[in-house]
Amino acid sequence: MTPFIAEIIGTALLIILGGGVVANVELNKTIGNNSGWIVVTTGWALAVYVAVVVTAPFSGAHVNPAVSVGLALAGEFDWALVPSYILAQMLGAMLGAAVVWLVYKNHFDATPDGDTKKAVFCTAPAIRNSFFNLIGEIVGTFVLVFTILNFTDAALADSNEIVGLGSLGALPVAFLVWAIGLSLGGTTGYAINPARDLGPRIMHAILPIKDKASNDWGYSWVPVFGPIIGAGLAALLALFLA
Repeated sequence: MTPFIAEIIGTALLIILGGGVVANVELNKTIGNNSGWIVVTTGWALAVYVAVVVTAPFSGAHVNPAVSVGLALAGEFDWALVPSYILAQMLGAMLGAAVVWLVYKNHFDATPDGDTKKAVFCTAPAIRNSFFNLIGEIVGTFVLVFTILNFTDAALADSNEIVGLGSLGALPVAFLVWAIGLSLGGTTGYAINPARDLGPRIMHAILPIKDKASNDWGYSWVPVFGPIIGAGLAALLALFLA
């Protein structure tokens, strides 16, 4: 599997499971309807775990343009690869959103409220204030990228041999995203990933969804630029502290 294909598949899995948990909680007549924020944040955390497990050996498991940019700014990733990674992440996010719509098609049809249906695809602020919404996305992504940059491998004291956990090594990232969602996600829905928001938002515009709401392009820049700024600040701080 090439890194490009891995990022498409990983980001698609992220959205299939992440968007899927939102659909299960928000759409009418689902078994998980109204099961709450804990379910949503847990579902997204586990979605990240699955995406990282599948893609880490092949691409480093970025599945997020902000992570790719942050790692490149910190000197941990080749800038020449950033455009192809972002393209793959966008394609994967769009593919994942289409799969969620297909799986939950009957429930989209059974849900009359357009904003509820749009929430399956993309984020929206609880209180609309572009400055503070941007701050929320910056801080959430700063925590994500700065923590990723400070992950360390365990090593045996007497030999410096790296001790790996195999697929369980993705758990710290899942816990990190879970913590961000629980603690910082209440203001904007914690996109913390430009592809996660923009790719599905584009699919919301394209797919034949009955009685859908506006795509809210006026807000769409916040979950794109906020995460990029947050990732950049995290990289700069990591470089300063190195």
